[in-house]
Amino acid sequence: MVHAAVTLKKGEGRAFKAGGLWIYDNEIASVMGSFTDGDLVLVHDFDGYCLGRGFINTHSKIRVRMMTRRKDQEIDEAFLQMRLQNAWDYRKHTVDTSSCRLVFGEADFLPGFVADKFSDVLVIQSLALGIERMKESLVRLLKEILEEDGIFIRGIYERSDAKEREKEGMERYKGFLGEAFDTNVEIQENGVRYLVDVRDGQKTGFFLDQKYNRLAVQKLCKEARVLDCFTHTGSFALNAGIAGAKEVLGVDASELGVEQARKNAALNHLEDRIQFLCADVFDLLPKLEAKGECYDVVILDPPAFTKSRSSLKNAIKGYREINMRGMKLVKDGGFLVTCSCSHFMTYELFTQTIHQAAKSVHKRLRQVEYRTQAPDHPILWAADESYYLKFYIFQVCEEK
Repeated sequence: MVHAAVTLKKGEGRAFKAGGLWIYDNEIASVMGSFTDGDLVLVHDFDGYCLGRGFINTHSKIRVRMMTRRKDQEIDEAFLQMRLQNAWDYRKHTVDTSSCRLVFGEADFLPGFVADKFSDVLVIQSLALGIERMKESLVRLLKEILEEDGIFIRGIYERSDAKEREKEGMERYKGFLGEAFDTNVEIQENGVRYLVDVRDGQKTGFFLDQKYNRLAVQKLCKEARVLDCFTHTGSFALNAGIAGAKEVLGVDASELGVEQARKNAALNHLEDRIQFLCADVFDLLPKLEAKGECYDVVILDPPAFTKSRSSLKNAIKGYREINMRGMKLVKDGGFLVTCSCSHFMTYELFTQTIHQAAKSVHKRLRQVEYRTQAPDHPILWAADESYYLKFYIFQVCEEK
């Protein structure tokens, strides 16, 4: 039952009306009726027209996360089952499902809920109070849907330890949902084997969003000398190695990440061709340049330099510097692979920053490819936060 109604101010709710799922606190004129945070509420436009149902949380600037645009739609198990079935059917049509993101929150119309499948293990995140109440049902229904296709999940781990939980007035949490299991899970992607640490790895343990971008890099790397910066657990470096690179150096500031990368290299029998170094990339690249090092392929896959608009200026400086340094280390006619995973660093801004970097170091860029995140992380138009990964491949030419 719904016992409260939210009314928007005149002219507000534009992002939602364009296709998004969020109603912000400053867009609301009034809330009538009784509710507790996490409850479902009706949402009305200023003139009383019903816009649908969502769950409310007064702790969050995202005051209402919409679940449906139908005023009479019950948010029950049948509804959740329909949403999850749609998400799974979409993955079966668009990606290799051996390991993939099964549910991508708002982009799958289940705001705040994320589920990743690593072989026969699920990792889930609950990042909003309303969806937290539905978590148990969502997990059970998702397992049942997979079982109908002969996929049996042997373990589930929750990684609800992101800072977003605090913005919702919730504590961070991680742990097993059900029986304990070995949290180092082996997966295979693009012919490369990985050990994924679902308990202590970044985010949910592995960056599935770069799946087909890693594959795109393979064709550049045969017989190449490759530098992979911000290698994390070695994924781009390993794709270079499996494609026949003669020499690969992977660099990351995390000792834990580098240790995992070395294990992954050994798992693929590539330890003779791939070396990993624990170092700060910003410190290392000028040293490599001073030594006269030169590479056929340089890969830049940094963490998000900004997670808010307030730090965007510093982020732009970081992206500009790292791309300038990277371009200087690419031999004439070699390739630069460069990414940004911050949705605040828009396509236009990222493109402009790379252009400025190239101009500063007198390099000419020939665009080979532009890509975004893999299709299991769908981009929902009007939900800007769902479009976050920008990925370029350039040929780098000297100005002659």
